[in-house]
Amino acid sequence: MTNTDLYQTLMNLQCELVAERNLVNPEQITWLQYDILSILQEHASKPTALSKSLGITQAKLSKSFTQLRKLGYIKQTPDIHDHRVAVTEITSGGRTFMNDIAQKHHDLYTQAQKIWSKKEQEQFISAADKLITVLREERLNSEQ
Repeated sequence: MTNTDLYQTLMNLQCELVAERNLVNPEQITWLQYDILSILQEHASKPTALSKSLGITQAKLSKSFTQLRKLGYIKQTPDIHDHRVAVTEITSGGRTFMNDIAQKHHDLYTQAQKIWSKKEQEQFISAADKLITVLREERLNSEQ
């Protein structure tokens, strides 16, 4: 194995995972929008709580809401206690979208289980976790 083999394999894996994501995400929602929908699957939320939970500004959240509303994935209604504040919740269309993504994740998992032995799965998990940890730490350190 050469350095070129590792480089090429990492690039091919990244391309394949992006292609898989594009199959289930034809509207091209962002990771942030996905995170918003993920939180809203658990419970409706006010914008201030969502922006705090996601660590983003309300302006950035509002921009994501616009696209998610256009797609019909969220709806906003006035809070019953304070009509100046909107409560955001996921719609049935948003739930369907998230369920489709979850199914695609499961399909990928099933494929990996079929082609890799238990030992290969353990090796992949160990190697991927090492790389994920380094990438995440570098990204977090660069944001500070």
